Parts: sequence; structure tokens; C-alpha cells
Amino acid sequence: MPGYDSSRSRLRLADRHVRVIARLAAGETPDPELFPSLGELQELGLVGEEGELSPLLRELVGALKTPVLNISVEITGEAGPVHHGVLVGAETVIAHEGWPGDEESEYIPIEPSTLVFELARMVRLRRGGEEQPAARRVESTMKALDGAFAVLAAPAGEAGDAGDAGEDRDTVRKAVTEAGTTGDMADALTELVLALNSYWRVTVAWDGQHDGGHAPMFRSLAVWDCGSRGYWIREQPEEPILPGQVTPDSPLHLVRSDAGEIWRGLTALIPEKEELGPR
Repeated sequence: MPGYDSSRSRLRLADRHVRVIARLAAGETPDPELFPSLGELQELGLVGEEGELSPLLRELVGALKTPVLNISVEITGEAGPVHHGVLVGAETVIAHEGWPGDEESEYIPIEPSTLVFELARMVRLRRGGEEQPAARRVESTMKALDGAFAVLAAPAGEAGDAGDAGEDRDTVRKAVTEAGTTGDMADALTELVLALNSYWRVTVAWDGQHDGGHAPMFRSLAVWDCGSRGYWIREQPEEPILPGQVTPDSPLHLVRSDAGEIWRGLTALIPEKEELGPR
């Protein structure tokens, strides 16, 4: 169920609730499949009987009606994928954060000047990486990565009966080697896969200009967070990735980085004013 915390102007909403609010803010009637979600918002008092929106939704509605940037933060860790993001409107900025396995996210207004700080917090940017491998670059294939993940996901008793760290390393390296990545690259990729805390991608989308007309624009940064083995920027497959674009033969290129470079990369995702389309 949706919720509201007046002390911090926090909203708890699922995507379906946000779609209802966006439709009503545009003066449109939600689709029939959204009627149960509309009823939940009305029960909470965020939407009136005639579809009028509560003043409590003013900041969220402002970001939805006059979007400047839409920032998506996708993080995949042990608990599975989690989606966060930021809606940047002309006069208000709303951050939203999800929780593993939970349909609803928390929406809360933030100060525009803290945008990069919020992104860094969402991906848990921190100093570290004292045990980084000697290699500064790892080049392999998606086939090798899939093989390594398949080994780690196999139930006990399969994939070589991996039971301790040494056996895990041996079975992962074997899968990587059988997929065609050998030598130092196989060693380096094995170490990174075993140290992987999460991998995340931040994508910034906006309405820009191209050849004198409006055009959707995107910038993305994809990173592996390997804990004590540091941050690794994924150069290949290159973002944005379209459905069906990545195959087992697609290259996997990872470049060693640090917190300072990641911070600069997050900052560089935000377009300058002259890059935005006329408003």
C-alpha cells in the first residue's frame, strides 16, 4: 500500500501509483488496469473522489509535469536487482529508492545541489580497493562471464563440488578458461568475479537537440564494485545496451578505477544547460 510521511515529505509509491498520478496531473483518465492503484491513492487521501491531486503531491507532480532529467540507478547484488533514481524537474528534484523484492519505492525531495552526492550514496561510493589485482585492464568475453556466474550459482554438489574459497577459485577459473579466456586474464577475471559485491549502472536521459530538432539523449556509467579489489568501469559492452545487442561473443572490457574517478564520472553524466533542449 502507498504511504506518506509528512515530517519529511516522503511518499511510498509503486510504479503503478506514479503512473496514475502522472495521468491525473496531465488531465487524463488512468487506464482501467490502474483503477485498483487509483483506489489505493484515494483511500490514503492523496487523490480525491473526482481525481483531484492532494497538495502533498505538489513536488512530485512538478517533477513529473516538467521533467528536465530522468536518472536511473540499477544495482544488482546478492539480493537481486534494485532500482533507484532521480526525477529532475524545472523547480524540484525528487529522489526515489527501492528495496530488494519490494514493489514500492520511497520518493523524497532533495536539494538540486546535492544531486551527485545522492547518486554517490545510492551506489555506495567509498574509498578502498587495497587488494586490487596487478592488472589495470581485464579483457574477456560475455561467454566467460556467464560461465563464471553459472559456476557460482550452481547448487552444492555441482560445478566441481565447490566448497571453500580455493575450490571456488579453481572452478570459476576453469569455467573462464573453457570459455576461451586464458592466462593472466583468466586469473584477473576470476578474482574480480569472486570479489564482486555488486554491479551498477547510472543512466541519465534528457530531451536534447540533434540536427536542429529534439532528440532523446543518454549518458551511462557502468561499474563493478569489487570490494577490496576496487572499482572497475565496464567499457564493453558499451552503454546504452539495446535488447538483443549483447551475445556470448560480445567483448567484456573492465578498467580499474577509484572512488575519485567514479565521482568525476557521475558528475560528467549530468548535461550542461546548453545541452538541454529548449523549454
